[in-house]
Amino acid sequence: MRTPPIHVRGFTLIELMITVAIIAILAAVAVPQYTDYVTRGRVPDATSGLSSKQVQLEQFFQDNRTYAGAPACGNDTTTSANFTFACSAANASGYTLTATGRNAMSGFSYSVNQAGSKSSTVTGVSGWSGSSNCWVTKKGGVC
Repeated sequence: MRTPPIHVRGFTLIELMITVAIIAILAAVAVPQYTDYVTRGRVPDATSGLSSKQVQLEQFFQDNRTYAGAPACGNDTTTSANFTFACSAANASGYTLTATGRNAMSGFSYSVNQAGSKSSTVTGVSGWSGSSNCWVTKKGGVC
């Protein structure tokens, strides 16, 4: 008496290894892209905070014809989840606002002055670079 052949169903080791390799390749591409996406999403914390403070300082200047004594610069301790803001050298004719990165945005720094001159500095972050004439918002120094 012969027994009929048994058909075993399942995955072979090679099929499993090919699947794992495909997932690893996809993850190697997706994770860095997602990290850059998240970083780009945090940059507006700095740019919107600086723009808001700049508007406050310009409103103060319109009312008083001086930047000295502006509340937006006096003992400023404003922070966001990713940036700390500071106002320096607020005198009668000028100021400099700075947003310095902290936590996940460490290494990023953005600034603007009374003339509207914007600059950004990025140190220690792979693929990002600063600019002396704009706020860098994307990897590769794109403003």
